[in-house]
Amino acid sequence: MRFVGYLGSLLATFLGLSAVTFAIGRFIPTDPVLAIVGDHASRATYERVRLEIGLNRTIPEQYALYLGRVLHGDFGHSVMTSNPVASDILHFFPATLELATLATVIGVLVGVPAGVAAGALRGRWPDHLVRFLGLFGYSMPVFWLGLVGLWLFYAKLGWVAGPGRIDVGFEDLVEPRTGVLLVDAALARQWDAFSNALAHIALPATLLGYISLAYIARMTRSFMIDALSQEYVVAARVKGCTFWGAVWTHAFPNILVALITVVGLSYASLLEGAVLTETVFAWPGLGLYITRSLFNADMNAVLGGTLIVGAVFIGVNATCDFLYRIVDPRLRTA
Repeated sequence: MRFVGYLGSLLATFLGLSAVTFAIGRFIPTDPVLAIVGDHASRATYERVRLEIGLNRTIPEQYALYLGRVLHGDFGHSVMTSNPVASDILHFFPATLELATLATVIGVLVGVPAGVAAGALRGRWPDHLVRFLGLFGYSMPVFWLGLVGLWLFYAKLGWVAGPGRIDVGFEDLVEPRTGVLLVDAALARQWDAFSNALAHIALPATLLGYISLAYIARMTRSFMIDALSQEYVVAARVKGCTFWGAVWTHAFPNILVALITVVGLSYASLLEGAVLTETVFAWPGLGLYITRSLFNADMNAVLGGTLIVGAVFIGVNATCDFLYRIVDPRLRTA
């Protein structure tokens, strides 16, 4: 019964999300018919397209039709690309997935140990260093960091490749099996293409990873300070446990549930597009696709991308709920 109730809550959340995206598409001051037929179409053409997309029906009927199409994976056609929106999303989303995943890995591998050290050594130089780096990461606009990074590491030092996902000369060498370019290049054993793709993703992934680790380190520090003040840690120290043994063996496992939430939210926020970063680096991901669609009044693409972003958040939250029960046995019977 708990599982059925949980599925029901996920379904209700998705229905609410679909209702919001439908409302956005219907009530913003943009004529979807004109976006399809153009300003110079005849009145007869305008009315025919209006009937075809169901704008002559009542709002509840329009929503029912919209929901039915969405459940069948039909988000309409993009005016900008002339392709089905679902096909465009399948094409652009893997690039965002690749970038966000690598950035989150960097954020976790650096941010968690840094946050643990800052919390354990509160008031000492590692704590001050982590807090300074975290504050800097929060304060600097991401587009400014991206532009400075391109100027320094690409234009001046030549350590990384420029904007884009891969050089033009390597595009046709890699068969798109998964859509994740690094994985596809490795599977095809095209190591030159792999190196080139890695050189392109290194800077934007490191930049987003820094933004992610600033948040993860700050929250980990807060959780660790609270955990180290608990009686079970004091009891472990009295029984002869070393300081770092108490930190990693007793305190750290007890912050994992909260830490999973932080990492999940960070990952979901990166998966939603990292719009500014993708724009600065010309990264062909979902965020750049939605931004360009918005500027072109391509509402089918905007709403389809927005719905996918919301579904990603729902999926990440569901995954976090599953992981909670793995790391905390008390929740398995809750």
